[in-house]
Amino acid sequence: MKKWIKSWRKSKKPKKQHKYIAQAPLHIKGDFLASHVSKELRQKYKRRSLRVKKGDKVKIMRGNFKGKIGKVERVDTKATKVYILGIEVAKKDGSKSLYPIHPSNLLIQELVLDKKRLGEKQ
Repeated sequence: MKKWIKSWRKSKKPKKQHKYIAQAPLHIKGDFLASHVSKELRQKYKRRSLRVKKGDKVKIMRGNFKGKIGKVERVDTKATKVYILGIEVAKKDGSKSLYPIHPSNLLIQELVLDKKRLGEKQ
């Protein structure tokens, strides 16, 4: 397996950009899970985007479920996808499964705050 190189990020070629994302190690892929923050939270925390976490309340901005609001059930770092409660798709056998959504298509409306989240001491 070839070594992952940070400089691929600077390439204009889509092939190399895709390679950068696909072969990135997990500590870098975590950065791809950032999502925009609502105007109220932006003013309060002085941050334009934050990493999505389990328990956050998000609004879907693009796709089939546009406009729906739900809580984040699961975050898949490897696939760069977020699963939201209530956002389900019916399968052929009749069962339902959570629908994966890319974090760039989400708007964070409520945060789950813990000690590490915004660097605050609680």
